[in-house]
Amino acid sequence: MKKYTVIGVMSGTSLDGLDMLHVCFEQDAEGKWRYEPMEACTTAYPPELYARLAASMQAAGMELARLHFDYGHFVGKALFDFVKKYNLKPDFAAVHGHTVFHRPDWQMSLQIGNGAAMAAESGLMIVNDFRTSDVALGGQGAPLVPIGDELLFGNYDFCLNLGGIANISYRNAEGRRTAYDISPCNMALNHYAAKFQAAYDRDGLWARQGQLIPALKAKLDALDFYTQQPPKSLGREWFEEKFLPLLAEFETEPTENILHTLVEHIAGQIAAVCRASEREIRREKPSMLLTGGGALNLYLRERIAALSGVELAAADKKIIDYKEALIFAFLGVLRLERQPNCLRSVTGAIRDNIGGAVYLP
Repeated sequence: MKKYTVIGVMSGTSLDGLDMLHVCFEQDAEGKWRYEPMEACTTAYPPELYARLAASMQAAGMELARLHFDYGHFVGKALFDFVKKYNLKPDFAAVHGHTVFHRPDWQMSLQIGNGAAMAAESGLMIVNDFRTSDVALGGQGAPLVPIGDELLFGNYDFCLNLGGIANISYRNAEGRRTAYDISPCNMALNHYAAKFQAAYDRDGLWARQGQLIPALKAKLDALDFYTQQPPKSLGREWFEEKFLPLLAEFETEPTENILHTLVEHIAGQIAAVCRASEREIRREKPSMLLTGGGALNLYLRERIAALSGVELAAADKKIIDYKEALIFAFLGVLRLERQPNCLRSVTGAIRDNIGGAVYLP
């Protein structure tokens, strides 16, 4: 029986902090992987680092290079503190990094956070840079979570993650895992919650109080991305260049109305994907595992359930909050096992591939 203890580290596009999860993986004699999540924490970004990360797309070359190393040292120190606090002895840490640019159409994706700096600060072996091999092979480099959905959460019909971007995975009629990004999620909702000097719309209370802006919803629903066939993925570039300009036309509307309309748009796009996919799943009421920060938005949950007709599965809060960190830990395990951790059926690459660079302490 194979066994690993790993710290998975996830940094999302919504900049809500550094998620770290200590998790144990075991593979039985039949090859099935099991997991046990243990200690977990989220480390908030210091205001100065938050501001630099938020502005990273506009940074000059030297400043971006410096941020790459500074962020690596920050992650390494956070890992060191996490290990010390809980007296952990992990085999290694697997780190997503912070996405600055994601342009698979240019065969480019950049997740900053220097792995050597992380290893030096933490004293741990580091596995990071999971996307670039797939992008080099002609893939989207995203989403990466579906291999974990397949091997760890395969008992659910749908796995929906509501992070900065909403993405979904499921097994299609041919029995292959398929996955893709659906729409912006928390990056849009949090952008408008900030107008209330809040990090997010707690429980969707402001959105619930608002009213639909039909013209805005129609414009958002008409975006070309929603008619593209998978594989497809979204990055902050698309959000800022295509999505936000449509919202700018409605800045005089009450913020509650914009949040309400965004929830209807997000839930509607998710529901459309579910309805189209149910023909492949062939189940009257499919089950859906809902994770990510958006899963705590009660109003968004209600609208997804109402519009899609799926059965939202109850999940442990640690899985809701840390599923992506857990799966990146698992991607690291597969990397060290020299097993594919990125699926061509998901990304469109020329072959399944093994992503991840390894740095020794």
